[in-house]
Amino acid sequence: MRSSNPVFSRRGFSRDNGGYAGFNAQQPQAGGPAVGTNPYATNPYATNPYAQQDAQLGAPGQAPARSGAMTIDDVVSRTAITLGTVFVTAVLAWLLLPVDPANLNKSYGIGIGAALVAFVLAMVQSFKRKPVPALILGYAAFEGVFLGVISSAVSTYVTAGAVPQAVLGTMAVFAGVLVAYKAGWIRVNRRFYGFVMAAALGFVLLMAVNALFAIFGGGDGLGFRSGGLGIVFGIIGIILGACFLALDFKQVEDGITYGAPREESWLAAFGLTMTLVWIYLEFLRLISILQGDD
Repeated sequence: MRSSNPVFSRRGFSRDNGGYAGFNAQQPQAGGPAVGTNPYATNPYATNPYAQQDAQLGAPGQAPARSGAMTIDDVVSRTAITLGTVFVTAVLAWLLLPVDPANLNKSYGIGIGAALVAFVLAMVQSFKRKPVPALILGYAAFEGVFLGVISSAVSTYVTAGAVPQAVLGTMAVFAGVLVAYKAGWIRVNRRFYGFVMAAALGFVLLMAVNALFAIFGGGDGLGFRSGGLGIVFGIIGIILGACFLALDFKQVEDGITYGAPREESWLAAFGLTMTLVWIYLEFLRLISILQGDD
């Protein structure tokens, strides 16, 4: 899994001549900012992709309604399909890939292999300019296999209540961020985006260094994933996931506002699924550490 969300970070809006670039080439609206050309051709990390209502720049204009534009119903339905695929394959992996001592290594191998395939599919889709539902659902299927194996192992060897606790925690974070975002308590602007991306980059680098030390030095590496430090970094990981949910919500809102093509709802589903999987894994890891210390 990844801590950042390149699906949404490479799609959205950038400031253009004092306004915002939208999904379609349009003439400026009266009293509103200019709407530019396809924002997907820009460098994903070079500019802020979020059309934020900024006091100094004014609120972004509403794109004219057109047929075939993305709606919230499209996002909900595609997200349900993608998450449903994750859930179904996770259940199948839980039932068909036993994690008893005799089969643990084999099941782990299949789970890790599925995670690698999911990562490759996610990378391929992330660098495509248009969504490919087959890639997105393939990612969801293989990610589900990995989640099923790792969840079964945690439930078997750590605590039987870890999985439902992680699911409830993920749902609580999703609901809390959604309420905070809709209430205006979270403002997704350029500063927020930059802070989250910088924090995520630092987090990923630390985890990579810890993994390298664990591989070559044995044990838990630098100790970032166990004990007190593990708890701290688990909480940080969940907070980062919550921040990326806010970025996801902003991109969905902007896509609907600017009349994104309906097919972009698949990208919204893809990004939201990756973020929710990330949060779930961080909860599962945190619960494992807390239960393991009991």
